[in-house]
Amino acid sequence: MERAAASSLLRLTAYGLPGLPLAALLLPLYVYLPAFYAADLGLGFAAVGAVLLVARIWDVVTDPLIGTLSDRTGGRFGRRRPWMLAGAPLLLISAYFLFLPAPGAGWPYLLLWVAVLTLGGTMVLLPYSAWGAELTGDYHGRSRVSASREVFVVVGTILAAGLPAAFGEDRGQALEVLFWILLATLPVALALALSLVPEPALRSGAALSWRRSLGLLKSNGPFRRLILAYFLNGIANGLPATLFLLFAEFGLDAKARSGAFLLTYFLFGILSVPLWLRLTRRFDKHRVWIGAMLLACTVFVCVPLLGPGDGAWFFLVCVLTGLALGADLVLPPSMQADVIDLDRLRSRRERAGLYFAIWGMGTKLALALAVGIAFPLLDLAGFEAVPGGGGDLPLFALAALYSLVPVAFKLASIALMRGYPITAARHDRLRRRIAGRQASKSGSLA
Repeated sequence: MERAAASSLLRLTAYGLPGLPLAALLLPLYVYLPAFYAADLGLGFAAVGAVLLVARIWDVVTDPLIGTLSDRTGGRFGRRRPWMLAGAPLLLISAYFLFLPAPGAGWPYLLLWVAVLTLGGTMVLLPYSAWGAELTGDYHGRSRVSASREVFVVVGTILAAGLPAAFGEDRGQALEVLFWILLATLPVALALALSLVPEPALRSGAALSWRRSLGLLKSNGPFRRLILAYFLNGIANGLPATLFLLFAEFGLDAKARSGAFLLTYFLFGILSVPLWLRLTRRFDKHRVWIGAMLLACTVFVCVPLLGPGDGAWFFLVCVLTGLALGADLVLPPSMQADVIDLDRLRSRRERAGLYFAIWGMGTKLALALAVGIAFPLLDLAGFEAVPGGGGDLPLFALAALYSLVPVAFKLASIALMRGYPITAARHDRLRRRIAGRQASKSGSLA
């Protein structure tokens, strides 16, 4: 039994490990990169926001295409792993050109390489997430799988946030350091995961027609509610992520402490994961997630009261919102795997790739909208990246976009999650029906 537990822990660790270098890519893409291109390279906030939004629309095409193709991929290497292996070089090449830009790089340069990076990211991240959903069918086991992935994501995020501080506050230098970290760690992490973690042999049967496929998606009510709630919460999380460095520098006059703020936030995100997992043993996942979002809302409404000299209070904000982050990272992906079981029962197909494609589209569109909303509104309010931010009104607009607008989106997400129907008891019934059907099919073949 101890050997089995050790083997299970090894596989969970190997599966989660790629999350670490991938976080070294995702954090700068949404935190460092927009400010670097807008302010340091002089492209302007409105132009960078528009470019990132347009580039993300590309995902509307690539996500469902790659999700569907990975569902239908065959061979003894599996359905998910070939796509991850093919996407990794695209990620590394595009990260090189984005993080170490050529002299005179303008918005076409940014648009091209963000588009390539999103394609490579889709080829790696989407099959990676679908693979995790297929590793176990257990209601609580899925939370452990998503936790193994997201804890490594947060560890990678902490490193991405903290290591550049050792090389100075220059954003360009930070991006260069992060690229070399990504280059050194991503191939090793992927090699370990692809070699040590088995991919379940799943049979999907004949492909469904697009009309039938879309009909099943539309009829999956829990999925519709979950994806919309996650999308709204994604915008709520994307706004402070996009504006974090600007708020620390201009709202708090604490640019030198921004790395410590980020480190505190993500560290408490990691520390809170066991707490949220333990709570899901007593309460259904959606109820625990609602509680975490309410905690974040309660804290965020106080942020506009802070100003220069309130760095100590902002550390408390980072601690409490970091606690809520742990639930945001672990619970929604686990719930997503549960709603796929409802589709599996109705469609008699294994379509995790398609579902996580839609999930990925919602995630990326939410983050892109956060940039597309934040930077143009800052421009409209007269915000400038100079001492004082351009005046009291621009600084209030920065604080409101960082905190109050996210509260509105989180409250809308909470409203959608109230009464969410897939509880632990209902999921157990779903799994028993799926197992019964598979046993009946196996008996008929014998």
